[in-house]
Amino acid sequence: MRFSEIPGQGSVKKLLAQSVQRQHVAHAQLFRGAEGSAALALALAYAAFLNCEARGLEAEDSCGQCASCQKIDKLIHPDLNFILPVTTTKQVSKDAVSSKFAAEWRSFVLENPYQGLNDWMQHIGADNKQGSISKEESLQLLRLVSLKAFEGQFKIVIIWLPELMHPAAANAVLKLLEEPPAATVFLLVSYAPEQLLPTIVSRVQPVVVRAFAENEITEYLRDHYQVPEVKARQLAQVADGNLGAALAAREAASDNDYFTFFAEWMRHCYGYKVDKLLAQSDEFQKMGRENQKEFLQYALGLLRKVLLFGIDPQFVPHLPAAEQQFINGFSRFVTLRNADPLTREINDAHYHIERNANPRMTFVDTSLRVANYLKMAS
Repeated sequence: MRFSEIPGQGSVKKLLAQSVQRQHVAHAQLFRGAEGSAALALALAYAAFLNCEARGLEAEDSCGQCASCQKIDKLIHPDLNFILPVTTTKQVSKDAVSSKFAAEWRSFVLENPYQGLNDWMQHIGADNKQGSISKEESLQLLRLVSLKAFEGQFKIVIIWLPELMHPAAANAVLKLLEEPPAATVFLLVSYAPEQLLPTIVSRVQPVVVRAFAENEITEYLRDHYQVPEVKARQLAQVADGNLGAALAAREAASDNDYFTFFAEWMRHCYGYKVDKLLAQSDEFQKMGRENQKEFLQYALGLLRKVLLFGIDPQFVPHLPAAEQQFINGFSRFVTLRNADPLTREINDAHYHIERNANPRMTFVDTSLRVANYLKMAS
C-alpha cells in the first residue's frame, strides 16, 4: 500500500512521512478515524514506508519495488504483525486468536482496506457472534514483541480496533506502551477511540484521519472502478464519507438517476402537481426496495447541501454544474424554518420503506407533506 493509492489525506501523509525523514518515529501511534475512513490504509502505507529498503532521505512514499514493500503489500512480511478482533467459527472452534485468521485477514484487507467490523465478522463466518481481542491474545503479543525484527528496520504491530480488547489484553498493551521494546512500532487503528483506556490514549501519538470528502470518493470510484460520474457521485453522497460503504454499494448500483428524480420530485411538490406526483410514485415503486431506501438517503444528503448552500455557497464546494444550478434555485425554499420537518418527513419515509410499507402510498403521502413544508418558505 502506497500513500499515493489513498484518496486525499494530504496533510496526514505529509506528517507521517516527515516523522520518518526527521527520525522522530513515535513508538506508539493511534490512527483515529470513522469506519470506512483511511485509518487502516494509512497505517499499512506507513508500515511500508517505515521498512522500505529504497527509501531516500527526502522520500515521501515507499518505493513499492523492494523486497520489503512487496512483502508488506502481500501482508506476508515477517516484521508486520496484526492483532485483530476474532471469535470462534466453524474452522476455529476454540482458542480464537489473530494468528489463526492470518489467511482470512490477508484476503479481507487486500480486497478492500476500508471495510468495518461487521464486514470482517461476515468474512470469517462468525454468524451473529461478536468479535473481541481476547486475554489469550495478550500472551501471543508478549511473545511476539520479545523477538527482534527479522528483516526490517522496525518490527511493526498493527492493532485493529483496540477498543474491543479484553481488559487483560488492554493491560498487556498498556505495559508494552509504558516499556516499549526496542525498534518496535505499535500502530493502533481505532474507530471508537473514546472507548479506549485513558492510560493507553495518553501514551500514544494521535493521528487524526478525517472522513473522505464526497469528491474524493467520486473520483476514486470513477478512476479505479470505472463507475460512471453520475452514479459515482450518488454513491459518494449516500456513503457520507465511508469509502467502504461506497465500494460495497457499487456492485449493487442501479442505473437510476437519483438527482434528476429528486429535482423533478421537488418541482412537482412545490407546484402541488398531484397528477405528476402520482405518476412519479409509480416510478418510485418500480425502483425496488433497496434502491428506494438508497434514493431517500440520497435525498437527505442533497437536502442538506441545499440548506448549506443557502447559508453560504462556500459550505458546498465541488458541485457539478447541473446540481449547482438546481441547488442555487431550490435553496430559496429550504431554510432553517422548514429544514427540520423536511428532513423528518424523508427520514420517516425511509423508516416505513425499510419496514415494508407500500412504496407508492409512502411516496405520495411524503410528497404531500413535503409540499406543505416547501410552501412555508415561499
